[in-house]
Amino acid sequence: MVYKHGGIEYVAPNVIRKSTMDNLLMFTENDDQILNYYTIISKETLSENEYDKLKKEYPALENEELYKLNNLNSDEKEKLDSYITDPFVMLYFINSDETGSIIKEQLLSNVPENQKVILNEMNLIDIIKSLPEDQKNMIVQEIEKNLNETLGSMASQAAIQATKSEYTAIGVNTDSIQNKYILKTGFQMIGIAIISMGAAVVIMLLSSKVAAQLGKQLREQVFERVLKFTRKEFTEFSTASLITRSTNDIQQIQMLLAMLFRTVVYAPIMGVGGLIRVLNNSDASMAWVIGFAILCIISIMLVLFIIAMPKFKKLQSLVDKLNLVAREILTGLPVIRAFNTEKREEKRFDEANTDLTKTNIFVNRAMSIMAPMLMFVMNGVMLLIIWVGGHKVDEGIIQVGDMMAFIQYTMQIVISFLVISITSIMIPRAVVSAKRINEVLETEPSIKDIENPKEFLEDKKGYVEFKDVSFRYPDADTEILEDITFTAMPGKTTAIIGSTGSGKSTVVNLIPRFYDVTNGELLIDGVNIKEVPQKELRKRIGFVPQKGILFSGTIESNIKYGDVSISDEQMEKAAKIAQAMEFIENKDKKFQSEIAQRWKQCIRRTKTTFVNSKSLSN
Repeated sequence: MVYKHGGIEYVAPNVIRKSTMDNLLMFTENDDQILNYYTIISKETLSENEYDKLKKEYPALENEELYKLNNLNSDEKEKLDSYITDPFVMLYFINSDETGSIIKEQLLSNVPENQKVILNEMNLIDIIKSLPEDQKNMIVQEIEKNLNETLGSMASQAAIQATKSEYTAIGVNTDSIQNKYILKTGFQMIGIAIISMGAAVVIMLLSSKVAAQLGKQLREQVFERVLKFTRKEFTEFSTASLITRSTNDIQQIQMLLAMLFRTVVYAPIMGVGGLIRVLNNSDASMAWVIGFAILCIISIMLVLFIIAMPKFKKLQSLVDKLNLVAREILTGLPVIRAFNTEKREEKRFDEANTDLTKTNIFVNRAMSIMAPMLMFVMNGVMLLIIWVGGHKVDEGIIQVGDMMAFIQYTMQIVISFLVISITSIMIPRAVVSAKRINEVLETEPSIKDIENPKEFLEDKKGYVEFKDVSFRYPDADTEILEDITFTAMPGKTTAIIGSTGSGKSTVVNLIPRFYDVTNGELLIDGVNIKEVPQKELRKRIGFVPQKGILFSGTIESNIKYGDVSISDEQMEKAAKIAQAMEFIENKDKKFQSEIAQRWKQCIRRTKTTFVNSKSLSN
């Protein structure tokens, strides 16, 4: 076992005097095993150069023979320590003036006065040598028993002190040994710190990259899924909710993943490492304190999660609601101003905002309680260790240094759990966000292409045929269209006239298959639109919505939105038909001008004109 006290790593000294070795072997039965690890050196056995070199390092070599330790590996040194520790400690205390005099006094207590006078003049070790073998063994056993009861776990430290005392007697510079050990350990610590810093930087970079890539892929998957949604799915997920799920919810998962990679790698290693150190290099009788601390931390986390989890679910719904209200107000701002309902809308927004704020405050308060409670547990555990350890120190079971080491290891374990618990604050909200994203990804569009689609009939090109078509909206109880039958032929204009709510727009929305008919058939170019790919169907249709929508970009990009391959001449023709050329020509960048709010109506007319012309050509 490596002790590393005062720079001395092993009890077995690298060099020991022959006289000390002879005395030490009196207290052990492993004489041969110990001597096999050493080589005796003296002035007679060394060359002149070797002697001069070793004399400077071991001045006692000038006066007596020394035993020098052979080149051993760590396992062999630990094995030698197991042989030499107890006898070396006994020899150290026998040679000590304080303890030696006590042992000597006890030994001579029953000796006659005439012999006691003679024996008092002798060293304790010489007295023990002079005794008969049986009596000597009995005294050695008694001394060993007393030392074990007195020292307890401090025996290893006493053995190191004995080694240091032997080095001093030989003339070895123990300060140099300690300084070398400090420098060696310092450089190791610096190296570990540099490696840790580099690892932390790499982990941060990798975790940020992985989290960002996952966020990117989730946004792409959600966006691709939403593009396939029909109007039925849009009634299940509001536009505001889909925006929140595509941004805020994915951001919550991304943030959690970035933090998890940092803590999942760091915290468990620190915790397991600290636990191993406690069990192997410290007093394990206080290990229950660590278990108690971990139990307290887990209990606090579970209670807070049980309280906060329902609020996290509500929180994301309230974000949806706030986005919905804000979107409606911003979209309908001209109408709001026209009817002077600003105060009403402010109140509606304030209600949504207040609900979200209250829930956020509750969640933040609940989670903010966690940090001080966990710190209380950590400091309470430290006090508990000091209280329990103090009694053990007083009883001589452990040393103050062992107790301080146990505190450090325990704090290392507890802090690793604190890091995990603080990171886990983000888990409940991320779990809710993950479920909301998963709802979108698992929602299958109600309108799908069939596996073996048909082709359009060229001899029926341009025909739009309704055959006994009936239609009901997904959330409606009654049919809005019943048994509609008509044919719109190419080259002719077909007008559908009716009052508001009679289903005119619904008829048009059925043609590009925004909805599927409930009963009957709808044929384009002689083929049922359910039997052809949606993409191919919509390529053959020019569609002008009731409400024009502009996309961010230039005038050109908006006019060419229906077909980016059209020529500039066709684009200009569409602009002239819409009577938009005048204001376009007045712009410095002409068709490359960026779209602004005041251009909306003019560009809408241009865009509608082009799409309409496309419809007529098809």
